[in-house]
Amino acid sequence: MSLSRLLATLALVLIPAGARAQSAADGTCPRDVLVAQSMQRQAIDQLEQADGDEAKNCRVWRRHVDTMRRVASVYGRCLSGSERNERLAQVQGSEREFAAAIKARCRGS
Repeated sequence: MSLSRLLATLALVLIPAGARAQSAADGTCPRDVLVAQSMQRQAIDQLEQADGDEAKNCRVWRRHVDTMRRVASVYGRCLSGSERNERLAQVQGSEREFAAAIKARCRGS
């Protein structure tokens, strides 16, 4: 999948879907999901702004992988049903794809 196509797919996921967060014992899931969605949006924005400089791209990609892992943790903990499965598949797929790009194209990976 091309980078632009991946970005378009990720952007579609971020359209507010009225995420129904499960009630966590401490009640933080609704807030955590909103923060995770914001983090995901920012990560996509940073990918879109990457300028082609390989060193800079590698830094952006590493941050993206880290962000997708943190977002996946929140989605896994706070969402349920098909929404959980879809969002986890998307962020985990993105994390795997960019981790592979880092391994193939970045020094010190």
